[in-house]
Amino acid sequence: MNVLLPLGAGLLILLVASRIYPFHLARLLGVDDARPTPAHRLADGRDYVPSRTHVVFAHHFAVIAGAGPIVGPTLALAFGYGASWAWIVVGCVLFGAVHDMTSMFVSMREDGRSIAEMANRTLGKGGYLLFVAFLILILSLVNAIFLNLSCKALTADYPLSLLKLAAGSTLLHTYANPQGVMVGRIGGIATTSVFVITLVAPLIGYLIHKRRWPTAPMYVIAAVLCAASVVLGFYFPIFLDGNTWRWVMSAYVFVACWIPVWLILQPRDFVNVQILYAGVLLMIVGVVALGLQGRGMAAPLGNVGEGAALAGPIWPALFITVACGAVSGFHSLACTGTTVKQISRESEVRRVGYNAMILEGVLALMTLVLVGSALPRAEYLAIVFPPGSDGNPILAFSIAMGYMLEATIGIPTAIGAVLGILVVEGFVVTTLDTAVRLCRYMLEELWGLLLGERTPALLKHPLFNTGLAVGLMLFFALSSTIMAAWRIFGAGNQLIGALAMTVVTVWLLQRGRSFWFTLVPALALAVTTFTMLVLFLVENLGAGRTGPMVVAAKERGPLATASVIMLVLASGVVVVAVRRVARELRARRAGAAPAGAEATRRV
Repeated sequence: MNVLLPLGAGLLILLVASRIYPFHLARLLGVDDARPTPAHRLADGRDYVPSRTHVVFAHHFAVIAGAGPIVGPTLALAFGYGASWAWIVVGCVLFGAVHDMTSMFVSMREDGRSIAEMANRTLGKGGYLLFVAFLILILSLVNAIFLNLSCKALTADYPLSLLKLAAGSTLLHTYANPQGVMVGRIGGIATTSVFVITLVAPLIGYLIHKRRWPTAPMYVIAAVLCAASVVLGFYFPIFLDGNTWRWVMSAYVFVACWIPVWLILQPRDFVNVQILYAGVLLMIVGVVALGLQGRGMAAPLGNVGEGAALAGPIWPALFITVACGAVSGFHSLACTGTTVKQISRESEVRRVGYNAMILEGVLALMTLVLVGSALPRAEYLAIVFPPGSDGNPILAFSIAMGYMLEATIGIPTAIGAVLGILVVEGFVVTTLDTAVRLCRYMLEELWGLLLGERTPALLKHPLFNTGLAVGLMLFFALSSTIMAAWRIFGAGNQLIGALAMTVVTVWLLQRGRSFWFTLVPALALAVTTFTMLVLFLVENLGAGRTGPMVVAAKERGPLATASVIMLVLASGVVVVAVRRVARELRARRAGAAPAGAEATRRV
């Protein structure tokens, strides 16, 4: 099948959906631009900062996209591209974008409160406590996954012969690996770019928020800085081993996650997103060019047997593996934890919330088609599912990018692979610093819930909670690999989505509004994720310990423990939520008046 068929059909469906469905949702939700948003009413110059739409969209997209829509579809190609394509398109339109838009809107009507705080107001104190503890656990796993992904990206290398470089080439730093094969180090260039962009972020933040420079010249400056950081990387690449990079990134997020959001996080995302936009554009142009050349898909349309042997049964494994490109619970934390506090008008929940998820779906779709067409199947399996060792889906994507750019516009494979690493690393870092910040918020909420007014000053301090969030991240990062932890991350991530849409459903019920567009996806996600966690525990704790989900002995303890705790906490939230939903439905059938459009009812 020519690559243009799955690409064109998917893009058309996503485009049409973005022009119809969010407007319908806006009417159901009651979006009203005449109402002042929390960014204006509660402006404090630190977290609540009214910002221009393009700036907010860039920050939000960079935060939510992460490496998920690249890593997930790459892993899911084990099943072939047919089922993955369908889940990306349908999931993005009816699950992911709805989840993002509705959670952002409800948070806006609740003064920019986090999804956990809204759980307190809709599910009660018991549900709130369980939800916050669950979120802290999942965020710690998310942060660990993305930290390890960052290490994989920035320490990546590949044989010179496959990069189509001569042994004496000076384009990349080269060395002989333990097997005696000459390889090129493609990760060090991206490392330099990351350092440069981070160092200039405070200046960009100052120009945007203090000097109020117009958007257009700031985009130009950001694009020039991105290009300069890459060029500088080729001349002065920075090489760090994986462990060193973990500690360097941990130190960075420790600093970035307790200072004002406009100083590093938002401007860094604003600059870095230029690379991400350029990467998405190159992917689209390149894959279209491949299609015009007559290129077909190298991956099979369907391969359930091989996929099951590598990753597990197609349900629930596929629907967990492709998380961020279809639906991601983490987005509810970004929507309600940071983005909503920067939005100037209510209609931006449609422009930013729904459409940023649609763009993420485009990225996932492009990744699926790119890797499925540009990377030979045997090479794909050798990189992503190597026997007896941890796979590297980021490297698979980057090499596919290099092959595609050389075949279409003549960019050497090595340079194209570097650009692929830059795209992935840009997503990873922007998500990592925001996720650690969100974990800090959750810890602060947890202490307040448990101790109330007796909370010691130390437990309220941002430095302490940031340090604790970083410590939890390091614990899971050092005790698990990417491939082993991805299933737990995916299940927990989508379980957050189910719980977030449950909170939104109760909020809508309390106000007498339509709620089926959030309740049905919540139920589907809950069943899928619970099944995945149970299968993981059965395979790893059973007598035989056989199956594609079995992990190494050193990883089994932390991941199995996290899975059990996750199941217990999530089960508690679900029980509370079901009782609340049933109570609201009984009240509605009995003809009880809703709480009112803006009233908050404790039930």
